[in-house]
Amino acid sequence: MDSAEVEFLAEKETVTIIPNFSQGKIYLIGGEVGPFTGSLPLEVPLWLAVNLKQRQKCRITPTDWMNVDKLEEIKRGEIESKYFTEMPSKHYMEMAQILLNCAANDIPNADQVRTLIKDIWDLRLAKLRSSIDIFIGSDGTHAMLNHLTMMEINTVRSFLTQSLDHMHVLRTQAQGSSVAPDD
Repeated sequence: MDSAEVEFLAEKETVTIIPNFSQGKIYLIGGEVGPFTGSLPLEVPLWLAVNLKQRQKCRITPTDWMNVDKLEEIKRGEIESKYFTEMPSKHYMEMAQILLNCAANDIPNADQVRTLIKDIWDLRLAKLRSSIDIFIGSDGTHAMLNHLTMMEINTVRSFLTQSLDHMHVLRTQAQGSSVAPDD
């Protein structure tokens, strides 16, 4: 799975919009959405919110975790914990990128939010790289990493699988050379 596929999955997450039009329900494969009533909040999939925003048919209400105070709290928790903390959304990075790219004017303090999301991402990837380094350095055969998001796993997946393959080959060769022939 590549990052575009992970982003596609994130677009199924729901967000709240405030439409500036009225219309009945829309029947989609994934379920029905609506009815749309002007100025009344409505939960819709992220992909639909982006589409309506681009056509200037709605305002997107930022999710409750997309504010400076909540993100600073998350960042502080991530710094203080040696383990991964649970994120407010399993697609926090993808949702933030999409919303900040298409609806920055709907998000209070958008630049600060963007910076905090990036800081949290960097902290978590540094922690993930450190965990991988420790795991590869040990003779472990499995590891449990709770609270990782799909995008974070996807970011290190190819590196991790190649590293583990190389470690397996090296260990196999070391075991083969340590066994002396019976001549």
